[in-house]
Amino acid sequence: MATTALAPKLRKRLVWLAIFLASAAPALYLGWQLWLAWNFRSSDLGKDPVKGIEHATGETAIRFLALTLAVTPVRQLTGWNWLAPYRRMLGLFMFFYASAHLAVFYALDLEMNLGEVATEIVKRPYLVVGFVAWLLLVPLALTSTKGMIRRLGGKRWNRLHKATYAVAALGMLHYFWSQKKDITDPLLFSLVFVALFAWRGVRAWQRRAAAVRPLRERAA
Repeated sequence: MATTALAPKLRKRLVWLAIFLASAAPALYLGWQLWLAWNFRSSDLGKDPVKGIEHATGETAIRFLALTLAVTPVRQLTGWNWLAPYRRMLGLFMFFYASAHLAVFYALDLEMNLGEVATEIVKRPYLVVGFVAWLLLVPLALTSTKGMIRRLGGKRWNRLHKATYAVAALGMLHYFWSQKKDITDPLLFSLVFVALFAWRGVRAWQRRAAAVRPLRERAA
């Protein structure tokens, strides 16, 4: 009996560990590549390692945003309810990579020169869009704990976390705007987010239709 009860817990911990390690892997790889570029002037980050890691952290944040938003549709389509607890981890890793993207830009690209910020914003207004998206992520990350969910209440917490969709829209605008030539990757990510938004819209319509149907039947 004890072994039988232990098996699901062990499986859950192993899945948690696997997802955590897979989520942390890009950070470890990018850190290693930055170390190689710094010490040996050679890495997979390209001729400009700072721009390389800046782009990589931003794109990784978008990937994790897509994964976070995909958890619910996948769970609804497949019945894999075991995925639900890992949505928070994916969301926090998304915030981590978005914060790393911002930190690399300020610390390595601008070399912490506040005077350069205004100049860069004038030259590249898409920076404001990206920063607003990051600001929206901050309260989502801070309220991701079970304690905050209880404190806010389910309805208020859900309303707040719907801002994730605004983050996705702003993030894609920032991504498109920042690309000078090749927009293949932003376009592909946009299609993914459009599909996720469409699924959410269909589910909302189905819920409303289901709620209205009994009222119509009683009226008839």
